[in-house]
Amino acid sequence: MSAPESATPKSARNSIVDALMELAAERRWEEISISDVAGRAGASLSQFRDAFPSKGAVLGAFSRRIDRIVLDATDDSLVDEPAKERLADVLMRRLDAMTPYREGLKSIAEWARRDPLAAASLNRMAINSMRFMLEAAGIDTEGPVGALKLQGLVIAWARVLNVWFDDVDEGQGATMAALDRELTRGGRLVGYAQDLHHLTAPLRSLAGALCRARSDLTARRRERWSDRSETGEEEPVAG
Repeated sequence: MSAPESATPKSARNSIVDALMELAAERRWEEISISDVAGRAGASLSQFRDAFPSKGAVLGAFSRRIDRIVLDATDDSLVDEPAKERLADVLMRRLDAMTPYREGLKSIAEWARRDPLAAASLNRMAINSMRFMLEAAGIDTEGPVGALKLQGLVIAWARVLNVWFDDVDEGQGATMAALDRELTRGGRLVGYAQDLHHLTAPLRSLAGALCRARSDLTARRRERWSDRSETGEEEPVAG
């Protein structure tokens, strides 16, 4: 019986994550095997298996590592700033944390463009991360509009990364401009969505009332049918 994941030393898990990101910077994702990652990390295959079930799981651990760096550095210094400024600060700190792994991340993004299933998996991973980035910025993520914020931010973040991958300027002017542009656009879309959500509230209430009424009617008809069945009576036939 293999050891549980928690039994794998944290240092070994971190070494595997580092090894995967190093290899991703050197070759295409499809060309990296689990044995390659284990070898680079100085781990056996059994140690890899105890720590992670797949390369994708290692990538998930890397994403959580970046999340943790950003969240641990979050404070309330910008609490009085507009939401856009708070989120921009969080995301710029995320880019800072990602900078040592830029080439590997660029290779992974190229893999996602070649593989729709990979893109879907990475999208789910990004949604999990962006949920916490929005929370760190003090932005609500609950409800239908919250779901729109999450997916919209994931799409905007992908566009920002496409600029960041090739932005070699130390001041990252192009990246900052892209981030400002995407957050401005996203803010407008969220505003429209919130307005629409408020406008359609009466319709949603009416639809809910109709559904409840229909459900109650169905329940009463079933109850009458049950009573007739118990007494041996038959349901009257219309016409």
